[in-house]
Amino acid sequence: MPDASSLPPLRIAIAGLGTVGAGVIRLLDTNRDLIAARAGRGLEVTAVSARDRTKDRGVNHERFSWEDDMTALASHDDVDVVLELVGGSDGPALALSRATLASGKGLVTANKAMIAHHGLELAREAEAKGAPLKFEAAVAGGIPVVKGLREGTSANALTKVYGILNGTCNYILSEMEATGADFSETLEAAQRLGYAEADPTFDIEGIDAAHKLSILAAIGFGARVDFANVRTTGIVAVRAADIAQADALGFVIRLIAEADAQDGTLLQRVRPCLVAKDHPLAPVYGPTNAVVAEGNFSGRLLFQGAGAGDGPTASAVVADLIDIAREEVGAPFSMPVEQLAPLGPADSAGRLERAYLRFTVNDRPGVLAEITAAMRDADVSIESLIQQGRGNADGEVLVAMVTHEGPESSVAKALELLDGSDSRTAPPLVLPILPN
Repeated sequence: MPDASSLPPLRIAIAGLGTVGAGVIRLLDTNRDLIAARAGRGLEVTAVSARDRTKDRGVNHERFSWEDDMTALASHDDVDVVLELVGGSDGPALALSRATLASGKGLVTANKAMIAHHGLELAREAEAKGAPLKFEAAVAGGIPVVKGLREGTSANALTKVYGILNGTCNYILSEMEATGADFSETLEAAQRLGYAEADPTFDIEGIDAAHKLSILAAIGFGARVDFANVRTTGIVAVRAADIAQADALGFVIRLIAEADAQDGTLLQRVRPCLVAKDHPLAPVYGPTNAVVAEGNFSGRLLFQGAGAGDGPTASAVVADLIDIAREEVGAPFSMPVEQLAPLGPADSAGRLERAYLRFTVNDRPGVLAEITAAMRDADVSIESLIQQGRGNADGEVLVAMVTHEGPESSVAKALELLDGSDSRTAPPLVLPILPN
């Protein structure tokens, strides 16, 4: 490889100087010589854009050309690659991304929502212009899982991709596990500590994880990105009592994003699951992410690390820049867009799984018999059943059970039979048990 000093530097524009943008500048400053040696050339920021030029971001941006209109970065003659670190599935981020690729410049983004919604369009434009499009930082922060699936498992037919893709939810669930506190109390604490946004909806409803899952599924299974068909259930309904019951049964509760492709269809879903304590995902605590990929020759692979933060995310962004500097590009989704399969959404009704079911019911005779009769009539086999306590001040009790393996449709039928029962005081909770 030629000496790094003999090649012109890769010239970079950064749109967005928040936590990640400032982190990229710090990383490039701190590891400048190491990065140049590994990239085969220098990496040089030439222009930046953000909403407030006067804000102190902890880095010196006065040495760079400033643009109030970020879209103008795409037309700079002294820019080879634009970093889109603004966020949002549409609006200025998408406008900048379109303009960047249309001009033939490279695009690096940490924007999972934009890639989930518009990734195929942007990939087509990148391929048409021969421009690189990279988004390692869009999924799982500093974990090189996009590169791992796109390159490391490229010789394998993947059977399944699943994992913990949202650090906020994982922090909340593992804190509930550690403290015994309920969901709302733990969420408030997470917001005070900065682990949850003021509006945490995208996180706690599973939407953030769904964005990331749709990207991993496209890469892992050679499919078109299909965020619209990710089935999503958040963690709002999980109670401290469920955490305690799971612990007694030998499980923890984690928000699991999972995808697999079978018979020309793609199953994608995000939902809280019971995870056995000896499963590799069980000891993943706090704002950590972890992804499991199962290949037909590689076997089970585990990618784990920090899912967010300035350092880890900046690390992923700069890794993409190094690839571009080396001219190691490739198709954004591992194969050309026109070769990506248009897989339809899978019907999971006939799939077999075990499940944990929790009912909140009135404390009165006959309720348990009503529940078990519905299970019987729906062909749900009960492995264990527990009724906790003698009721609270409102006269409610929790009835929890674990089912034997059976079709998902059977549990759905049992719940349908119980729908409208005056014994129920709250909607039931169904938590699948993740297979080992």
